[in-house]
Amino acid sequence: MKRVIKRIARLVVLLVVLAGAAYGFYRWKLAQKHGPITNVRLYGNMDERDVQLAFKESGRITRELVHEGDTVKKGQLVATLDTDWLVHQVAQARAVVAEQQQVCLRLRHGSRPQQITRDRALYAAAKAQAANDRVNLDRYKKLLATGDITTIQYDNARALWTVDHQKAQAAREVLRLAVLGPRVEDIAEANARLHADKAQLALLEQYLADTRLTSPVAGVVRTRILEPGDMATPQTPVYTIAIMNPKWVRAYVPEPELGLIHPDASAWITVDSFPHRKFPGWVGFISPIAEFTPKTVETTQLRTSLVYEVRVYVKDPHDRLRLGMPATVEIPVRSGRPAAKEVRK
Repeated sequence: MKRVIKRIARLVVLLVVLAGAAYGFYRWKLAQKHGPITNVRLYGNMDERDVQLAFKESGRITRELVHEGDTVKKGQLVATLDTDWLVHQVAQARAVVAEQQQVCLRLRHGSRPQQITRDRALYAAAKAQAANDRVNLDRYKKLLATGDITTIQYDNARALWTVDHQKAQAAREVLRLAVLGPRVEDIAEANARLHADKAQLALLEQYLADTRLTSPVAGVVRTRILEPGDMATPQTPVYTIAIMNPKWVRAYVPEPELGLIHPDASAWITVDSFPHRKFPGWVGFISPIAEFTPKTVETTQLRTSLVYEVRVYVKDPHDRLRLGMPATVEIPVRSGRPAAKEVRK
């Protein structure tokens, strides 16, 4: 049994040695084919993007909820305006909408059954009265022929029948209108007015919502420009928010080394505050336009040499890097050849 264990152990050791030798041979062949790995070293600073937060409407600031250096989340409320005058307008607009909704509801339901019953009874009574007047008129006509009544009496009876007959016709039309209900045009007009009232309410509610200033991004408050009591306008920012994610280094690559790097190439970033730590990153942008080296950037090339701006994004999950830090960027490349393209994870 011990011999078997020793043989297995020797076999495992042999396989490990062979695997190491194979890997070393592969690296040697790769170096012979592409050349040894070197680093393109760039110098720059941790750069920033910021957002100028301003209210959409003018008004007096009532509250400010954050200060310089505070961390804010996306959608977090940071300041508010005076809303007393606007709250009453919104309440009035809501009442107008509620009133118009009842108007539309009344027109949509049409006439009440009790109303139709009442109009039918009024028409029946008017028709009966007109029929009775007609009978009296025929009687007066016979009496006029025999000379028992005067012409004035006959004319009065005929006028009474005419009036009651027209009243019966009017009552009939009232009944027909009650049965038919409101006109289609009246319902359409009421609905259109309701839509207009709702639009006015939505506009006022949007004005009310715009009195609350929220941060559109996650970041850090860099500057607090206005204070409670100040008059805010859309042209005057209240805060400056520095965007912390993603972080990136603005560096410059000399023209002779431009062909050695490409977007998505892996990179390592070091800063003076953490000299023994390398932060992983990748090349996110290479400027298509050449420029002269800015005076604030130090490279080993002459300052009159043409360079290209490079934006190198940094992975900093523990939030240790700060804006403005001088940074050194090292991009691994094959000697004399562009680096093989790597996919950013």
